Amino acid sequence: MHSYPYQPKFHRIYGGPSISLFIPSVLPHSSMHKPVFITFFNIWSQYAFNHLVLFVSLLIVCSSLPSLFCLPFMAPIFSLFLSFVMLSWSIAQGQGPPSPGYSPSTSVRTVKFDQVFRNLWGPQHQRADQDSITIWLDKTSGSGFKSIQPYQSGYFGAAMKLQPGYTAGVITSFYLSNNEDHPGNHDEIDIEFLGTTPDELYTLQTNVYIKGSGDGNLIGREMKFHLWFDPTQDFHNYAALWTPSEIIFFVDDVPIRRYTRKSEATFPTRPMWVYGSIWDASTWATDNGRYKANYNYQPFVGKYTNFKISGCIAGGPASCRPPSVSPSDTGSLSQQQLEAMNWVQRNYLVYDYCQDPKRDHGQIPEC
Repeated sequence: MHSYPYQPKFHRIYGGPSISLFIPSVLPHSSMHKPVFITFFNIWSQYAFNHLVLFVSLLIVCSSLPSLFCLPFMAPIFSLFLSFVMLSWSIAQGQGPPSPGYSPSTSVRTVKFDQVFRNLWGPQHQRADQDSITIWLDKTSGSGFKSIQPYQSGYFGAAMKLQPGYTAGVITSFYLSNNEDHPGNHDEIDIEFLGTTPDELYTLQTNVYIKGSGDGNLIGREMKFHLWFDPTQDFHNYAALWTPSEIIFFVDDVPIRRYTRKSEATFPTRPMWVYGSIWDASTWATDNGRYKANYNYQPFVGKYTNFKISGCIAGGPASCRPPSVSPSDTGSLSQQQLEAMNWVQRNYLVYDYCQDPKRDHGQIPEC
């Protein structure tokens, strides 16, 4: 639950896949030039518009000329125009990632909030019913909840809806941790939303800690994403699968990150609890602390529902296995799921700790 100084940020429009055009331009929140991402749809739409103008212009000119003179010019221009319109339309219709071909959340039953969780802190800043919980942060306190039992492995998911507008400095999270059991030497699997300003997108930060507290000798393993939708407009499902061999992060059943076990030293194996929280992380959350929580915009609200928990309880039967998240029932992602994950990482990944030249790669041998 920490952030590194190196955070390349790419500006996007919620929507379709993008190609990177490296246009030198000073953007908000930075004193340096940063690459601007322009969507395919915008580019092709501009081409289509240009061809429409050309086609209409030729139509006007040709209205006073013999048809045989104009026909050789009109036909190819009209054909190109139709091609660009059809391409723009197809891109506009395919704004999200390709289908992973399987929805693991459908195989995990929804549980009531009070069956699995209890208040951890800030009880006056949360409102819970059987199926959902709303927590909020103001200048007096944030709030958090914690699972009743620790888990050794499993599938852990929730639908979340975030606060729109100015949320800089605010973290809204759903994660696993054993920090209370191993302070200063804990494990963690994070799904964290880094607050933002109205002109910027939310960043979804996924992270894995192995026996590291997040301060001092920090060895975080962050991968950060923008999303292909606006997470403030509706509930979306976020989940992590933790097995003895890998950790997979999902957004609306689309895998976005896979962290595999390559050694005992680089993989969390101790039992962890499931948490949700909203809190002030102004020192690092938004542009490395440049933008702080502004309590003129309070309260900052996080909403959770549709909890999907299917895990092996710590100390439970040795025969317990976490659920499969692929149609093959082997636990590994299918080829179609891998293709969807690769698409997300090509188009929406904005930070990868393995690609950060400022990291000490001797501390992250899995890279």
